[in-house]
Amino acid sequence: MTKFIRICAFMLLLCTAPLTALALDSQELPDVKEGIVSIKTIDPAKRVGYTVGDVIEREVILTIKAPYKLIDTSLPIPGYEKRYRGQVIGIELKSISHVKKEKKDHTTHNIKLAYQVFTNNVVAKNAALGPEYLNLINTANGKELVKYRTPILNIAVSPLAIFGQVKVENNMSPFLGPLLMPHAKEERWLKISLGFLALSLLALLYILGKHAWLPRMGGTFASAYRTLRKTPDTADGLKKAVSAVHQALNNTAAMSVFNDNLDAFLAQHPKFQPLKPEIQQFFGISRQVYFEPDFAHGINSNLHQWLTKFTRRCRDCERGLTPTPLKAGA
Repeated sequence: MTKFIRICAFMLLLCTAPLTALALDSQELPDVKEGIVSIKTIDPAKRVGYTVGDVIEREVILTIKAPYKLIDTSLPIPGYEKRYRGQVIGIELKSISHVKKEKKDHTTHNIKLAYQVFTNNVVAKNAALGPEYLNLINTANGKELVKYRTPILNIAVSPLAIFGQVKVENNMSPFLGPLLMPHAKEERWLKISLGFLALSLLALLYILGKHAWLPRMGGTFASAYRTLRKTPDTADGLKKAVSAVHQALNNTAAMSVFNDNLDAFLAQHPKFQPLKPEIQQFFGISRQVYFEPDFAHGINSNLHQWLTKFTRRCRDCERGLTPTPLKAGA
């Protein structure tokens, strides 16, 4: 029985010897010529702070020109423990996914690698993923074997807990970028505030605007208001102001508006209803200016200023705003 076991062990040694030799000889193969292989790596943005149990994913995209082909058996095997400068670092290859697309003049290999951390230490330490040695064969002659080394990915493995006092400025990893305070919340509120500010400015422009930049800003009373602001505070200017307001009323109503048909005008244009007393006072000013100089209209302030203010309030009604009532005689 003992002799049989020895024979089996000897045969097993003979079978595994070529594989061991292949693994040892893989790194001793010559490098592939430049230009045969092109590579693109998709590495994790995080380079530091990995702890025991974390999984590190990396994607390698190789494009190999014909007649060279990748020897699939040279791909890393799950369970292989990585080394850094010849020392075991406690990181194993957890899984590998390999998809290739062959074309006439080249082959593209999409290799996804997942490494898992199985080590812990009292201090942070550097580690490296790679290089992975991949063997290629020249299919033109079937004899030339070369190797290609994937680039190294440097990372840092951190302890689960830190013992003692630590000065952050003396323990900054070169792989760690600047420490930035999160500002997403403040940025969101800033955007909301800017939106409210823009709407407020737009509303202010709509209320106080003198020009016809926006819809409903070019009405007849808006034009009359601009005219009154330019007329002088004289007897002739007062007549022009009264005429401009009459014209605005008539254009709005599509008819001549006076005291006798004022209610009909307000029924057709109810947005001017809050200004009914002021419209009646305006007709009193018109009567005094054109027909009866001694007519009492009940306005004690400067008539030109009152007309300008009245026209602006009519313009607000025209734009859909509701002005506050004026005090009697104001």
